[in-house]
Amino acid sequence: MDGPEGNAGQPGPAERSHRSSVSSVGARAADVLVYLADDTVVPLAVENLPSLSAHELHRAVREVLQLPDIALDAFALWLVSPLLEVQLKPKHQPYKVGRQWPELLLRFTDAPDDDVAMDEPSLQFRRNVFFPKRRELQIHDTEVLRLLYEEAKGNVLTARYPCDVEDCEVLGALVCRVQLGPYQPGQPAACTLREKLDSFLPAHLCKRGHGFFAAFRGRSAKSGTGEQGLLNAYRQVKEAVGSSDSGQEAALGSHYRAYLLKCHELPFYGCAFFHGQIDKPAQGFLHRGGRKSVTVAISLEGVHVIDSREKHVLLGLSFQELSWDHTSPEEEEPVLWLEFDGDSEGVPVNKLLRIYSKQAELMSGLIEYCIELNLASEPAAPQESTSSPRSAAGPSPSPTQRPKLRRQGSVVCSRIQHLSTIDYVEDGKGIKRVKPRRTTSFFSRQLSTSQGSYTVVQPTDSPEQG
Repeated sequence: MDGPEGNAGQPGPAERSHRSSVSSVGARAADVLVYLADDTVVPLAVENLPSLSAHELHRAVREVLQLPDIALDAFALWLVSPLLEVQLKPKHQPYKVGRQWPELLLRFTDAPDDDVAMDEPSLQFRRNVFFPKRRELQIHDTEVLRLLYEEAKGNVLTARYPCDVEDCEVLGALVCRVQLGPYQPGQPAACTLREKLDSFLPAHLCKRGHGFFAAFRGRSAKSGTGEQGLLNAYRQVKEAVGSSDSGQEAALGSHYRAYLLKCHELPFYGCAFFHGQIDKPAQGFLHRGGRKSVTVAISLEGVHVIDSREKHVLLGLSFQELSWDHTSPEEEEPVLWLEFDGDSEGVPVNKLLRIYSKQAELMSGLIEYCIELNLASEPAAPQESTSSPRSAAGPSPSPTQRPKLRRQGSVVCSRIQHLSTIDYVEDGKGIKRVKPRRTTSFFSRQLSTSQGSYTVVQPTDSPEQG
């Protein structure tokens, strides 16, 4: 079976997963349940499911939903459970990958044996990790926009996409418009918002701090303004020009698009997510460190390391800014290594970040494949640059939107001071404090030297591999 791209160890939308999508079925006729981002189900009656490819099931879903051709590239089939998320390639056979699920869990998660035995994936129709944001801007079909909107909304509400309070309020206001209609002065909107606040804002912004210690919790203290800020933002949602003439569907489509455009400002929008741990900086008299859980988000634009507890970015790197590798010693934990330029006490050095994760191999392969896709699209960049500020590698859809997220203390800004890194400079003989050129990196795997392709992930050598 070759290379299921995906994300592991982060419940997120997987908490809404259902069981028995592709397992425990007969070899001839079967009903397959495919789940959408809004938890609705697309039932498919198929023949000979064990030999059916993801591409064929994908086509069947598109036919049922009557989606345009762009949906072929915009969406992919995923196998999802609370323990592991895997994006399937078109040639994969979902039934056979589902049969190998316990082996994938043992290889790519730290789940206890009892949890592995009970876990069962569902088949989901979700955004394709390799679909560029610039192409998403070309979509006009309302149903495709709605599916993308529902998935993005779920990621914002579960804080898989960390957002500043101001951005959460803007996004939440668009959800209010979609669910409640245009803002009407005089209506009891405040009561409605209060009752359904968790439908519009992430959970950590809905919790109201109480007591003496609430004043010392920055997040809780700030969250008290979320409700009023949401109401103010709701008032300011603009209706599309001419939307009344083109109907309710077109009006909703404009708000779906507005929501997605706002999400495009987030550097981790459209990423695959992986679970890992990093070393904490040594603290206290005994220099105790320990580890903290992180989410590693990888997309066509780069790599972001997110603090799983605090819901903010620790490190964000474009592929031009990093070198990487992964190691999997037999008697030690697998590690994804990220190397980037920095300074130590004012002296330029190379910094190495260790990410301990059983998905290190998957992350490394995905980084390499994303780089290859970007390099393959580079020849088209000069032609596009004359008419558009966006490059073919998939940068921000609107350069004027980026600076909004550079506000001081933004959750999307790197916090390198919170990282425990190995700082070094190597001249071939020893360590000295001289910044090397990036071509003398500790690793040979960089944007300019990447070779090969996104390699095969083979949980077994069984004849059932796709």
